[in-house]
Amino acid sequence: MSFTIAIIGRPNVGKSTLFNRLVGQKLALVDDEPGVTRDRREGQAKLYDLEFTIIDTAGLDEGAKGSLTARMQEQTETAIELADALMFVIDARVGLTPTDRAFADFARKANKPVVLVANKAEGRHGEIGAMESYALGLGDPVQISAEHGEGMADLHEALSALVPETPEEDDEIADDEDISEEEAAQRPIRVAIVGRPNAGKSTLINHLLGEERLLTSPEAGTTRDSIAVEITWQGREFRVFDTAGLRRRSRIEEKLEKLSVADALRAVRFAEVVVMMMDAQNRFEEQDLRIADLVEREGRAIVLAVNKWDLVERKPNQISQLRIDADHWLPQVKGAPIVAVSGLMGEGIDRLMTAIQEAYAVWNRRLPTSALNRWFEQAIQASPPPAVSGRRLKLNYITQVKARPPSFVLFCSRADAIPRSYLRYLINSLRETFDLPGTPIRITLREKANPFAHKRKRPS
Repeated sequence: MSFTIAIIGRPNVGKSTLFNRLVGQKLALVDDEPGVTRDRREGQAKLYDLEFTIIDTAGLDEGAKGSLTARMQEQTETAIELADALMFVIDARVGLTPTDRAFADFARKANKPVVLVANKAEGRHGEIGAMESYALGLGDPVQISAEHGEGMADLHEALSALVPETPEEDDEIADDEDISEEEAAQRPIRVAIVGRPNAGKSTLINHLLGEERLLTSPEAGTTRDSIAVEITWQGREFRVFDTAGLRRRSRIEEKLEKLSVADALRAVRFAEVVVMMMDAQNRFEEQDLRIADLVEREGRAIVLAVNKWDLVERKPNQISQLRIDADHWLPQVKGAPIVAVSGLMGEGIDRLMTAIQEAYAVWNRRLPTSALNRWFEQAIQASPPPAVSGRRLKLNYITQVKARPPSFVLFCSRADAIPRSYLRYLINSLRETFDLPGTPIRITLREKANPFAHKRKRPS
């Protein structure tokens, strides 16, 4: 099991900047506004030859019982319990504050190894603040600048006494590498939960985990970072990303919310299956349609989840009507699984997890070449491509070049003249014939080389 270190400290001392530096990418949101981080976030850190799990936490701060601030602190306390060691971070430019002193006592009581990190220590003021930190009684401070990467060698020296050597492991398969259906069935499924603010994304994930892992609140916009959690459901492993709610661009004003939205979009691109959550009382609104279109353009498998179903008055044929509405409003992902759920009450969770696995299987599907050729001939005979400017369009053959999502190359004459409506006909026919509901399907047109193109026309 990996050695785990939790980064703790008061708000705005640079914990998330240090987290990003150690994991080698901008996973955690960083802003000058205090309290940006709310949920705890885990990542795989690498510092020279040291490899370990790092946990970014909300700033240690006090709040009334039951408040968002108090629940953020509970998340931090949980991270401390899970950790093997702590990195206590202070702002060297500001120097020691009463809050630093109070939470240094808190860190000592955790009875775990503590590495004192004086961040923002560049310059004379930083050095003075770092010297002040000796008063905390947590040993020699490691002076660094997480933003500029200074002092990493000193941090390595301090951590090397704690972190055990890591055995070498095989590299994971690259995200864009095509894999067999058998391999796909064995790998953890990467799932992003997306939707408008306050659709109940975090509540759903908490129910899957069986604990209050992610902060929830009636206030929209509680989630800021895209938080990844590991879930095992009936023997199958999932890596699930909770994301910030996506609003219309015209309504996004604050810099922090723009960062949160960008983080959510990165989660969609990293995912294999995207669960688009809608509020049962306000479903298929304009922003829902935009999000679904984004998922389709990114080529991800999609599952539609209608949340807060426990608040809807039950009527006959409601689920059938959901199916009709989904195919009407989202023709580009026709047949995508749609599941009515209640993240709060736990209704429909089994159906949702089954739908995710089925959508993933379809997304990874490869079609037999012989069956594909038979379908292609029948589809053209049933509805030949229209003539353009009096000239017949010739479709030669089609082949599948990859899965994830199913992608095909169609060899033809005059590729630029084939109408989009005819491509939609072929895609819908593919869906129906080979049972490919909802998954994005890509058809690329390629003109077959003309064997006589090199011969010039003889002069008359």
